[in-house]
Amino acid sequence: MTDRMNRRSFVRQTSAVGAAVAGLGYFSSSSSAESNSPNEKLDVAIIGVANRGAVNTDNVSSENIVALCDVDERYLGAASEKFPKAKKYFDLREAAELKSIDAVVVSTTDHTHAPAVVLALRAGKHVYCEKPLAHTVEEARAVRETYLANQGRLATQMGTQIHATENYRRVVELVQSGAIGPVREAHVWCDRKSSQDPVPAPSVSVPDYLHWNLWVGPAPARPYSEGFHPLNLTWNRYWDIGNGIIGDMGSHLIDLPYWALNLDFPSSCQAIAPRAQEAIYPTKLSVLWEHPKRGAGPHQQALKLVWYDGHSKPNMLYGVDVSGYGIGILFVGDDGLLLADYGRRTLLPEDKFADFIPPDPMIAKSVGHHREWINAAKSDPSSTLCNFDYSGKLIEHNLLGSIAHRVGRKLTWNHENLRATNVPEAENFIRKEYSMGWKKIIV
Repeated sequence: MTDRMNRRSFVRQTSAVGAAVAGLGYFSSSSSAESNSPNEKLDVAIIGVANRGAVNTDNVSSENIVALCDVDERYLGAASEKFPKAKKYFDLREAAELKSIDAVVVSTTDHTHAPAVVLALRAGKHVYCEKPLAHTVEEARAVRETYLANQGRLATQMGTQIHATENYRRVVELVQSGAIGPVREAHVWCDRKSSQDPVPAPSVSVPDYLHWNLWVGPAPARPYSEGFHPLNLTWNRYWDIGNGIIGDMGSHLIDLPYWALNLDFPSSCQAIAPRAQEAIYPTKLSVLWEHPKRGAGPHQQALKLVWYDGHSKPNMLYGVDVSGYGIGILFVGDDGLLLADYGRRTLLPEDKFADFIPPDPMIAKSVGHHREWINAAKSDPSSTLCNFDYSGKLIEHNLLGSIAHRVGRKLTWNHENLRATNVPEAENFIRKEYSMGWKKIIV
């Protein structure tokens, strides 16, 4: 059976599962999928309760927190003191499918995002998931197709909260209104650097408060090490578990041109970086994606999108000094440039745009990234801007950059068949093998 046939079968199966779940009454009496009342509170399960998970929990605490899940019993105990009525779980597979809940918030490590999300969506739950949405391109596609199979019945949102800021919205309006003319290039950078420290050595024993095998989850088995847990983000730079800087910060920064330029799937992807190491993210990475023309608008022309991180971060671009921007995006239009970051936006050259009058705001002010998701779950599931259709494509796009780096070749991308048609060895990174007990979660 071909991969394309597998995906079609996958969509049919998840649609059938969704229908069966609804038919068996798997929603609680207050399920937002069955009610349009904005006054009813959602019953929410939190998967990953500490650090970023604690921030996300605070942002949805207006709802009923009825379940808490974490592999670290200390974290779980601290969260339980705040929500004493919530049931406690160690295994995300149990928490994601609870019949008594309406919604799930996922804030675990990258390699367990997609399993939790897919299980929850199949069980008919609204889902908020931290970025990046998935650990592999195949997972990003599986999450997106599972969401689409529910035909807009479930509210979803990826945790790219900068998407909800006023500055991003005004930049999108400037680009799409044609302020700098047709945009044919966009450059995105982040000066964060990935450490090249050796893989942490195994520790003597697993602490009695930590369910280490559940932390490893679908990743290849590895001995416990304090270098991975607790409260240590070094795990993010190891390919088995994380996606490095492009997976983390790329979710926030590439989001802006992806939105403003109405991007979809790229036609090719090429990386420039030091020779790939088997286990770890590089000290610097540059990636070039090529996008075909998408329409007649100034934001829909054929486009070259370039990413830089670590030591590859530029100081000058098109004569513009960007050394004062640790993170940033430069849109290159036929009629000018637009330089932006999270809170700033500048049209260049400044003298040309001295009398420029920006367009009236067209994108409504956000009620808040988490609140958008909560409101959508209660009334209009399709209303979130970072739903899993949009964010699934964004993450698939970004992770192609990691693959291009790891194979050391330019990829010609066939998105319909989920293949790099010219680089067979890319298959090893588009997909991955899952550890025992996890393989059937992602089809």
